[in-house]
Amino acid sequence: MPSMQYPKVSIVILNFNTKELLQKLIPFALKTDYPAFEVVVADNASSDGSLSLIQSEFPDVQCISLTTNLGYAGGYNEALKQLDTDFWVLLNSDVEVDSCWLKPMMEILLNDDKIAAVQPKILDFNNRQKFEYAGACGGLIDQFGYPFCIGRIFDEIETDIGQYDSAAPVFWASGAALLVRAKVYTDLGGLDQDFFAHMEEIDLCWRMQNAGFEVWVEPKSVVYHIGGGTLNAQSAKKVFLNFRNNLVLLAKNLPAKRAIKTLGIRLVLDALSGVKFILDGKPKFTWMVVKAHWAFFARCRYYWSKRKQNDIPDSISHLHGYFKLSIVYQFFVRGIRHFSDIKKPSV
Repeated sequence: MPSMQYPKVSIVILNFNTKELLQKLIPFALKTDYPAFEVVVADNASSDGSLSLIQSEFPDVQCISLTTNLGYAGGYNEALKQLDTDFWVLLNSDVEVDSCWLKPMMEILLNDDKIAAVQPKILDFNNRQKFEYAGACGGLIDQFGYPFCIGRIFDEIETDIGQYDSAAPVFWASGAALLVRAKVYTDLGGLDQDFFAHMEEIDLCWRMQNAGFEVWVEPKSVVYHIGGGTLNAQSAKKVFLNFRNNLVLLAKNLPAKRAIKTLGIRLVLDALSGVKFILDGKPKFTWMVVKAHWAFFARCRYYWSKRKQNDIPDSISHLHGYFKLSIVYQFFVRGIRHFSDIKKPSV
């Protein structure tokens, strides 16, 4: 494809007090091998001098300054309103990109109008032979709403030996490095700000699929994710957000009868998760699970009302990457540790 046929892409890095990461990783984004792109830093009211750093060391980088911390969803929604490009990359501030990362993903979008979002292969910044937790080689979901990845099931992360190197449709693409069509993003209302952080990209990708679009992974594109740039794995707030937002995700997007049934089952499964946290010596996390359920059910009617904004099909047969199995059973009972070992009765 001649270079003149490549449209301009805005690479948008959302930042909140990650000055040192910006200084270290922006140079990689600026070396992107793609004919037409801009790097934009959207700052969520940082107090660590991030904007001063950008202005002094990276004058070619556009800055969008937000007056309050709007979280991942709100920060991106507000910043993206100020851009006029047709393709956007939502890129975490703790991601190092390979120089050739963008072009293969763009070619996926340009070759098929029905594809609305693409993610690259995401590897561990500190152990580059392994997939990274937040996205690995594309996101999936099981019948009870538990997200997992090609290359990562719960905390079990595979070594990348090229076993998943074919581009393919998936259920969700990671918000760590998410290429989207601007029009689709805008038409669907962008990221849901009620999530604040965590799983809002899964919600967006689900809404994309319900609207007739597809979400893909392109492993020819590679990035390296540090992880935990804002909330690390031991953050109680992260546990709260993950459990609450997972319930919101199901209430908003599943067909009504299936949603009610699945939420009932999740009460039991999440209670078991709480017990496991206690056995693992993490009672604070158990409390976060309880708080997450209280927070969800206190506003359940409101979350349910948001279904009116979505055109939810009666069937789930259109969903790529929705697996009619329990990943909890596969992992904890059958001992499955690799995605390739799962028998795949996808819907």
